[in-house]
Amino acid sequence: MNIATIESYYSARATEYDRVYLKPERQSDLREIERWLPTVFKGSSMIEIACGTGYWTQFLEPVVCELVAIDTSPETLAIASTRISASHVQFMIGDAYRPAVSPGHFSAAFAGFWLSHVPRENLGLFLNTLHQALLPGARVVFLDNRYVEGSSTPISEQDAWGNTYQIRRLEDGTAHRILKNFFTEQELRSAVSFSAIQFEFHTWQHFWAFEYVLF
Repeated sequence: MNIATIESYYSARATEYDRVYLKPERQSDLREIERWLPTVFKGSSMIEIACGTGYWTQFLEPVVCELVAIDTSPETLAIASTRISASHVQFMIGDAYRPAVSPGHFSAAFAGFWLSHVPRENLGLFLNTLHQALLPGARVVFLDNRYVEGSSTPISEQDAWGNTYQIRRLEDGTAHRILKNFFTEQELRSAVSFSAIQFEFHTWQHFWAFEYVLF
């Protein structure tokens, strides 16, 4: 999967993106997650990967002491910067696989709805790079979708690596083939088993969150 395809898609979708949080069937889950997530990160120095329009950043900003939020899309970051203007929050254009941050700096990391866009063959690369930016004992949370018939966009194909894809359409009528993986709890535990402890897997009807602590 060409990562530029995802980048161009989210840049084109920037003004439409937050509508995904308006789906009626997801409201109860979202309110629970919005209450829970900040409790995990109180007092942290955090890096947020693929922050998009800053939807989740707005719930993290009040409880952390430092937050560096990165995304590849200037269009989504422009929206995020209008949503949050706190002095301890810095928005940066950056690559999730090569974030331009100091090694061993952060005590926490968060990524909402990013991990599902990581190719299965690149999952280890992404995690290793992220972990290098974190301190021992850092807490990590990934939040993402469960596949729910009738709410999720149908899967259109699967490749030789087991990556799954969706065809997504924007208001301008364009169609985009987008990588969207639905990792299992066991896959995630296995991926971080040699670098982390205290695994917790949280589930809601439409979402999951995977939480762990680095050695």
